[in-house]
Amino acid sequence: MTGHYTIYGALGSPYSMKLRAVLRYRRLPHIWAHGGGALAATAGKVKAPVIPILEYPDGSFANDSTPLIYDLEARHADRGIVPPDPAQAFLAHLIEDFGDEWLTKAMFGYRWLREVDQVQMSRWLAFDQMKGGGIGKSQAAAEMFRQRQVGRMGIVGCTEANFPLIEASTRAVLAALEAHVTDRHCLFGSRPSLAEFGLYGQISQLGVDPTPEAMLRRDYPYVLRWLLHIDDMSGIDGEWDAPDAPPAPVVEALLGIIGALYFPFLIANATALAAGAETFRFTALGHDYTQGTFKYQAKCLADLRARFAALPADARAGLEPLLARTGCLAPLQAA
Repeated sequence: MTGHYTIYGALGSPYSMKLRAVLRYRRLPHIWAHGGGALAATAGKVKAPVIPILEYPDGSFANDSTPLIYDLEARHADRGIVPPDPAQAFLAHLIEDFGDEWLTKAMFGYRWLREVDQVQMSRWLAFDQMKGGGIGKSQAAAEMFRQRQVGRMGIVGCTEANFPLIEASTRAVLAALEAHVTDRHCLFGSRPSLAEFGLYGQISQLGVDPTPEAMLRRDYPYVLRWLLHIDDMSGIDGEWDAPDAPPAPVVEALLGIIGALYFPFLIANATALAAGAETFRFTALGHDYTQGTFKYQAKCLADLRARFAALPADARAGLEPLLARTGCLAPLQAA
């Protein structure tokens, strides 16, 4: 196949699944390459060897799912996933950012906090990576990977002490989606935006790992099935909502979670970084949370504020009542 993209990723990588779903919906010719042998082809091709890595038709390589999505938007006009209305585009980006930076804690926590999930998923991930070599070798590699991931839990904030907030926020997102997806699959019309793909990437892993999969099957069965739809929407055409249409209730519900949880998280992190602190603490949804500071998430906050400030004045004014109701306006306006 000529003139195609190649995604180097993994079934157990939420960002890989997110990017693959985007290329499928957009009907961009691509090859899905995963496993140790496939990933070896990317050695030295990107600065930080983090999947997914996208090889372009011209043989160049890049990674980081959100910049890749925007680059694809610039390169291919058809079937874009950024709404043309600036206000809707901002909201879609905000929800996607929340998925990438907060919901990933749910994926990581559910996967590596409980032994049943640790064992099953480390073995599956080793199986995916090795594609053979015998059960003994595969399970030995799985145990090494398991120990490494469990050892990183504190770094990313996925501790037993923090998990009540992670789980409460995850259930709030799932409940909002469960109420929505039986009405329509998408958030900003009858076609998907980057918001759906950002949510899908993280939740796709909850639909596979033992403990959260059982939770989804029991409490959020239509979200579990919705994941399979978002995974391949290449057969969907659809339209965007009119710019003056009121947002779907699920959008306001998600913004309420973002205002109550995600912005306090981002602000606490940025404040601690500015003060030279190594850790930060905040409380949301009735739960305390403590984590080490991250420079990248301070950049996320600055980027969200810059995007909001750059909106056309009428789009920004139109969003202000919704953002104020959901607790998102003041954090976006802060200097």
